[in-house]
Amino acid sequence: MPFELPALPYAQDALEPHITANTLSFHHGKHHNTYVTNLNNLTKDTDMADQSLEEIMKATAGDASKAGVFNNAAQVWNHTFFWHSMSPNGGGAPTGAIAEKIEADFGGYDKFVEAFKAAATTQFGSGWAWLVLDGGVLKATKTGNADSPLAHGQTPILTLDVWEHAYYLDFQNRRPDYIGTFLDSLVNWDFANQNLAAA
Repeated sequence: MPFELPALPYAQDALEPHITANTLSFHHGKHHNTYVTNLNNLTKDTDMADQSLEEIMKATAGDASKAGVFNNAAQVWNHTFFWHSMSPNGGGAPTGAIAEKIEADFGGYDKFVEAFKAAATTQFGSGWAWLVLDGGVLKATKTGNADSPLAHGQTPILTLDVWEHAYYLDFQNRRPDYIGTFLDSLVNWDFANQNLAAA
């Protein structure tokens, strides 16, 4: 069964003015779709064609001979997770269990923001900033290129795509402004609470 491009969880213009429909049409419709196409080409007629993205990622992580498969599977998974990490009604301080966990593990929301911004800003080149559950503790982390916390035994709670194609049309080279906009206006704490509850 070929992998398919998952639909966005909101309309293409739903995140405006923060992230424009123009950006999402390229990012989702072109970049994300290309990873899906590449993965289908790489797994066609193999036993991986019937596996889940998570199974493929875990089976190929760290295997240099399978780097292409891992990179494309991880990028399909990471992007799908990223779309859900944002909401038209998102942004601002969290509520519910995730708020309590952030308070306990970071020492307050402001400390979390500081740690998350640092991870997202200092990821050199392409990659991702994450809020993960690692050994029962929330941490702000970063991964390069297509790498994912799933390959390192961590549970992703939220992510921010810091590849240039994620923000360049709207923010040009102002990555810190993009990171701030994500936290202030887009971050989906309901999704974070769902992931925390399922962990």
